[in-house]
Amino acid sequence: MDANQPELKRALGLTSLTLYGLGTIIGAGIYVLVGAVAGRSGMSAPLAFLVAGVLAAFTGLSYAELGQRLPEAAGAAAYAREGFKSHWMGRLTGFMTLAVALVAAASVARGGAGYLLTIIDISLPIASGGVIILFTLLACWGVKESVYAAAAMTVVEVGGLLVVIFVGGPALLDLGVRLPEMWPADLAMWGGVMAGAFLAFFAFAGFENIVNMAEETKDVSRTLPRAVVLSIIISAVLYMLVILISVLRIAPEELAESTAPLCLVVDCEKSTMAFFAPIALIATLNGVLIEIVLMARVAYGMARRGWLPKLMADVHLHRRTPLKATLVVGAIVFVLTSLVEFETLAKATSAMLLLVFLVVNLSLIRLKQLDPAPDLAFRVPNWAPVAGAFSSIVLLGAEVLA
Repeated sequence: MDANQPELKRALGLTSLTLYGLGTIIGAGIYVLVGAVAGRSGMSAPLAFLVAGVLAAFTGLSYAELGQRLPEAAGAAAYAREGFKSHWMGRLTGFMTLAVALVAAASVARGGAGYLLTIIDISLPIASGGVIILFTLLACWGVKESVYAAAAMTVVEVGGLLVVIFVGGPALLDLGVRLPEMWPADLAMWGGVMAGAFLAFFAFAGFENIVNMAEETKDVSRTLPRAVVLSIIISAVLYMLVILISVLRIAPEELAESTAPLCLVVDCEKSTMAFFAPIALIATLNGVLIEIVLMARVAYGMARRGWLPKLMADVHLHRRTPLKATLVVGAIVFVLTSLVEFETLAKATSAMLLLVFLVVNLSLIRLKQLDPAPDLAFRVPNWAPVAGAFSSIVLLGAEVLA
């Protein structure tokens, strides 16, 4: 790397980094996937989300330790390189991480379409393309500005979920009576749960993006692992309440057929609920901004290692952001957005993400063998990456056999 090249600016604390992680996790995942998972798992959809959350948590713990061991913007690519001692594995993981983010950004943009169409009659390519251009420019402006904007939208989208919980909360009074309906009665239903869990895993994706902000985080050894753990716990609690309320209030078949399932839950046709669709739209589109910020950092980190063209490692002298990398990834997302349906994109994202998680967990297992007792503020037990690797294989296998 050029010694004269300015470094990324360390501007993120625990609150902003946790909100960044929540903004990546919460969004199209819960606002749109409620219907898709209900279509696969029926009344067992809450169990599918629970399985996905528990399995995601194992890998989350691995990321929390790796983010301290190797606090680099390249994230998973750097972990694979050091864990496997292979430039080839590092490059492959880095390109797969970029592919995940590209497809995820496109899926998030498509996922917001259902809520957008409840507000205004406009062409989806024009609307989503305009959002991508706007957020790419914001990401170029500065990490503090883009993350703060994402944090503000995160507050809005969490507020939307709290509205669902407040409006639908009375349905939870029936939980004790209807709980038997949610437990799979046979092997076929368990197959539906695992198929739903594979798709629900997309809803938990995002905690891994926090580590890509390591070079822009203050006191990274303490802040980063806390942000990872907090973002997973908060999102899991909100998800379970929302999915329970959704299937208790609305038949899974109806949820599956809707492009805006949470609008069914709160009844957006009521004048008093007219504000909910814009909230849901902000929630889904927030993920686009966050994914663009992520991809630019991954591309920047890979370019510094010589795995991508050198120009993508340039840092803007005044804005202190990877400007060229941001423009490149923004342009690619702009092209991809209108090509594929949301559920197909979500499935592809989950599959690629699970492969990345498998590599990351195996990397930590290897690094623990090479350096078992590093000076870390947060260290996970040896079984955590093993459980993370095993769970990744299980979910991939469930989708293949479904």
